[in-house]
Amino acid sequence: MKRHDLTDAEWLLLEPLLPSQTVHGARWSDHRTVMNGIFHRTRTATPWRDLPPCYGRWKTVYNRHRRWSLDGTWERILDGLRAGCNEVEGEDWTVSADSTVVRAHQHAAGARHAPGRRPAFKGACKDHEVTSAGREALGRSRGGLSTKIHLVADRRCRPISRILTPGQHADCPKFIPLLKSIRIPRRGPGRPRNRPARAMADKAYSSRANRRYLRKRNIKAVIPMKKDQAANRTRLGSKGGRPPVFDREAYKERNTVERCVNKLRQHRAVATRYDKRQRIYQGTIDVASIRIWLRDPVT
Repeated sequence: MKRHDLTDAEWLLLEPLLPSQTVHGARWSDHRTVMNGIFHRTRTATPWRDLPPCYGRWKTVYNRHRRWSLDGTWERILDGLRAGCNEVEGEDWTVSADSTVVRAHQHAAGARHAPGRRPAFKGACKDHEVTSAGREALGRSRGGLSTKIHLVADRRCRPISRILTPGQHADCPKFIPLLKSIRIPRRGPGRPRNRPARAMADKAYSSRANRRYLRKRNIKAVIPMKKDQAANRTRLGSKGGRPPVFDREAYKERNTVERCVNKLRQHRAVATRYDKRQRIYQGTIDVASIRIWLRDPVT
């Protein structure tokens, strides 16, 4: 077994969540061999063409990763691994939000600019289509091309949801879409849970809109105020209203999302973006997230 291959215990958790063999067409290559090749590439950032021969044809491994990135298979696998992860904390389910900027390699540039281009197979997601604003989640700044990963993690430093934007985009406007993307399936019947009891973030996410959204959904906000916001409130006196409640003890656990970011960045294909397409890079992040959940499964 290679260094980054699946262990027997991890394979027992992952195998039931993988798609079954299709009825029509040629028989797929062994799932475990191909998955080991994908995990090897995600961890080492090896170019697809340079994958070790023990994983089979590199084109087979790449096509499997591309197909499952576009049709949402990686996301469905993550849903299966995350099912019921909130039940341990019960009504006190807490999440933390933060972002990290990832440098994009020059190989990540140069994607075709034709909008509306779709893959040749059915069932692909529409999110991969190119948009004029922030094409392929690549931004150009003084440091070069970059992508920003907006992330939500739980108390055990496991990724819950993610959104990609160009690197120069701000954190605050993406806080509400990030929370809306939370979806934790239940182990039994019932709708997925998408409303934590407490949401923690640093002062970059402090805004009236974000606090109003959390208050409307009965989510306790653990977000410190910016100095200028506190000064403006003091200057207005009684018209400024009461300052928001801030739980300093609970805020000490906000570093869980930063530790989750560190776990993701241990995968070199996540720490530096090599994928041209946004959906393919999202799939790479999901593969790294799957490995994190396999090593710390729901009990």
